Amino acid sequence: MELSTIAKPYAQAIFDIAEQGSSHSEWSNLLSAASAIMSDEATQAFVASPSTGKDQKIQLICTLLEKAMARSLSTQESAFINLILSNDRTEAMSNIAETFEAAVLAANQGKNFTVVSAYELTDAEVKAIVDDLSSKHNTTVNVDTLVDDTLTGGVVIREGDKVIDTSIKAKVDALGVCLSVN
Repeated sequence: MELSTIAKPYAQAIFDIAEQGSSHSEWSNLLSAASAIMSDEATQAFVASPSTGKDQKIQLICTLLEKAMARSLSTQESAFINLILSNDRTEAMSNIAETFEAAVLAANQGKNFTVVSAYELTDAEVKAIVDDLSSKHNTTVNVDTLVDDTLTGGVVIREGDKVIDTSIKAKVDALGVCLSVN
């Protein structure tokens, strides 16, 4: 199995934990240090050694990480290291770190939406839309506004290929389809 495929679920789980605890930098530091430690040839030989017990391997890696980061590992961080060693995923550590960093970067960039309305939106209306979308998507939101005078009222919100159409035109069109079926 490809290392990036292995890394993705681990990185996503760590990202979710980091989101809950607002601990992105701590996890980033841990993953960076773990990647460096686990890519070391001596560490790889120690971890691969059949004469070394699982607990010894976990204890050594955790001790090396604590020294490298100059702090103690949290319970979740220790559990993660245990999981990586138990599942023999040390080779994927650098991919896990890269995938995590990409997820953090994507989350920090926020989402871009285009809001199309029948009239020029006021600053208060734009702010209300931004606040609502930020809350719903739990990220920073950027909004571009456009006016489409073919809309009678309401708004159409687009993000990439996703569309939320609350315009009166869409409702009239939907009503027309319902009436033509009956």
